[in-house]
Amino acid sequence: MKYFKISLLCVMFCSLTLTIASEKKPPPPNNSAAKSKLTQSLDPVVKGRWSPAQAQKWYESYPWLVGCNFIPSNAINQLEMWQADTFDPEIIDRELAWAAGLGFNVVRVYLHDLAYAQDPKGFLKRVDRFLSIADSHGIKTMLVFFDDCWLPNPKPGRQPEPWPGVHNSGWLESPGLEQLKRYPSDSNLRSRLEKYVKAVLARFHNDKRILMWDLYNEPGGWWFRRGEKPGSYSKGQIGTLCLPLLRDVYIWARRIAPSQPLTTCVFGASNGMEELAALNWADVITFHHYGDVTSLENLIDKLQKGAPSRPLICTEYLRRGGDCLFQNMLPVFQKHNIGAVNWGLVSGKTNTIWSWTTWDNPGIEKEPKLWHHDIFRPNGSSYSQEEVDFLRKFIKQHRRKKIGTSGNFK
Repeated sequence: MKYFKISLLCVMFCSLTLTIASEKKPPPPNNSAAKSKLTQSLDPVVKGRWSPAQAQKWYESYPWLVGCNFIPSNAINQLEMWQADTFDPEIIDRELAWAAGLGFNVVRVYLHDLAYAQDPKGFLKRVDRFLSIADSHGIKTMLVFFDDCWLPNPKPGRQPEPWPGVHNSGWLESPGLEQLKRYPSDSNLRSRLEKYVKAVLARFHNDKRILMWDLYNEPGGWWFRRGEKPGSYSKGQIGTLCLPLLRDVYIWARRIAPSQPLTTCVFGASNGMEELAALNWADVITFHHYGDVTSLENLIDKLQKGAPSRPLICTEYLRRGGDCLFQNMLPVFQKHNIGAVNWGLVSGKTNTIWSWTTWDNPGIEKEPKLWHHDIFRPNGSSYSQEEVDFLRKFIKQHRRKKIGTSGNFK
């Protein structure tokens, strides 16, 4: 099984000419053929990749990075957040103030290619407005371009209503399953996505309000297609369909050469392809973790060996039903000097207070007794005051610098 997995990885990467040039990171173990292929020249992907020393210098210029993945409570997905008729600066400002009150200094925020396609100028203005609001609260922003999770058929315009008691019942992939199937043969689609990425990067490539660029969330992840009613759905995995776009988005970003670092995450895909890309292409190593402390320590050790001397940031964690809590995760992140960005801030239309299993068994209460993600209700009350008190005290105790505004940490 181990040999088959390694061979499969080699075939996938070789078929797309995904070979690595700059730093010769560890290839799949015990496979000299894979090592040879993975260390050939691939200048468009890795040319301009930050050295470990450059990445570490960038990381050390900031206080300890702690924050959350953010979508305002009035939005079910990325399009409802960014489209002109539902973009709500007032809600964003109020909710980011709550984040700042915890001591959070970074938010991870998802864009969407269709939000740009239908209104390029307006979309960029709204992104700029968001960055200004976040900056006014001393919060840096990590922007995400593409995503392989949840609903595979995004459409602009009015978004679906959430399924009651179902986790992320309206979250959208970007660009989506069918688009990824067409991507290698559809030059118009490739051109549209390239234009989107380059336009955003060109506008904000030297913007101090932006922390870093997360080019592709969970590449190869799982899609869920809603059926006629809650509890009725189909699902599948994107898998290797993402590889051509994953490769290209790195190339497009390297050509713009933003002053902020590039990343894609390690999240435990069954074939490991996203791990090879992250460890060999990203400037800063990011990862997702929803397990316990022991599995977290093991993952940290693996990533530190896979990409020596590069900073680590966990860009998703917090699963209260799985012993993945602020109280036991943050001390580990702090001990290893790892940034920590949990999933969720305010309970809202995404329904992420409900667990992943609610796709099979939708919740029937107003809210579950044990929240899966999120910290606050839309009225500002907290799920757990004990948790909020811990966050404020722990972050203040361990942050080495004060947070400033106007795009700078002081």
